[in-house]
Amino acid sequence: MTSPSPAPADLGADPLRIWFRVIRLHRRALNTVAGELKAIGLSIPQFDLLSTLTEREGLSQQELAERLYVTKGNVSGLLDRMVEADLVERRSIPGDRRSNALYLTKRGRDLAEKGLAAQRAYVQRTLGSLPEKDLADLERIVLAWRELARTEEDASLAKLQR
Repeated sequence: MTSPSPAPADLGADPLRIWFRVIRLHRRALNTVAGELKAIGLSIPQFDLLSTLTEREGLSQQELAERLYVTKGNVSGLLDRMVEADLVERRSIPGDRRSNALYLTKRGRDLAEKGLAAQRAYVQRTLGSLPEKDLADLERIVLAWRELARTEEDASLAKLQR
């Protein structure tokens, strides 16, 4: 006779198991929010671009790409389509003939605000329903993990530059 498998709590804290749970949670949340954004006419990349510009307009395409963690080439086609859809406008930067500053149009700002409201509502329904102590613990853990990830990224970049 075999003994029953231990309950998940009896297994101890396994960083790899936690990693997979975080990845799956991310996918689930992203899929849900993507569906809500689609209902208002936005894809995740479009929303990322618009919401980034709500935080800081006047970015160059290169600065926008850096904030989105993509290459300038990756953002180029998306940006062209969003300019054509009258969501974003390019304005010349005085003294820099090669770059443009990016700004939201009224239509782009309105759509960004709708997307932010949808995202805010989802977060409130899920993460926001956790007890305050759990939220504080989660924030502390995420910030500590982020710092470790930044240190790891810096070390990897330093190795590549050698």
